[in-house]
Amino acid sequence: MSRDTFEYAVLRVVPRVERGEAFNAGVLVYCRQRDYLGSRVHLDVDRLRALDPTADPDAIVRALQAAADVCAAAPAAGAAGREGLGSRFRWLTAPRSTVVQPGPVHTGLTEDPDAEADRLLRLLVLPVAE
Repeated sequence: MSRDTFEYAVLRVVPRVERGEAFNAGVLVYCRQRDYLGSRVHLDVDRLRALDPTADPDAIVRALQAAADVCAAAPAAGAAGREGLGSRFRWLTAPRSTVVQPGPVHTGLTEDPDAEADRLLRLLVLPVAE
């Protein structure tokens, strides 16, 4: 099977933007050659509470889900979800000063971008198993 170039970015939660402390809560994966844009999100509430005990996890989950909805072109995504895959990925990875922020875009090669999204979630977001 051939490998194609893909791009990805980590979604970070920055509960108190003024402090700049963050943790990973999702990944965005875009592969133009395979016509793929996907995401995986997971909010670790314990990590959130460690950085900001007053943070609203439900609001942060809604923000993460909004990014996932744009990736999936869900009706809830509105106009952003109707853009082309590349435009949606660029919009989602544009810098912003909000509680959910994209990290830098990285590239790689993959045979299966959907499996890559799962792998990146395990590697970069989910807590390490002891």
